[in-house]
Amino acid sequence: MEFGDEVEEYLKGDELFTVITFKTPYGPTETMARFVELIEGLGWKVEFKANWWTADIPYGIIRIDAFRDGREKIILGKWLLGRECTLLGIENMPLEKGKEEFYKMIDSITSTLIHDPAIRTMREQY
Repeated sequence: MEFGDEVEEYLKGDELFTVITFKTPYGPTETMARFVELIEGLGWKVEFKANWWTADIPYGIIRIDAFRDGREKIILGKWLLGRECTLLGIENMPLEKGKEEFYKMIDSITSTLIHDPAIRTMREQY
């Protein structure tokens, strides 16, 4: 993904969450693989990764929990299908705002996902 420099600057922020919105020409599996590769290429160790998407519209969400130099980051990637990789927006968020954003993103995929055991486990973390 060609927007590594912009992402790197935001990952330096003190906030726990970094939310990245982008277009991708790849399917869900390859999009997550490339997104993880981007984060690892910036020196972060990925401890957890998950990807949810909907077939109704070409849209998905990636969550990465990463660590570097004793710091933790939760990186949320909001992706939608496009003709090329394009960064649409990036924002750092503190814990409460980041949690709220994550739940809104998951709800936008489908309300039935909330019964998924992985999501229930993540909710229990907070």
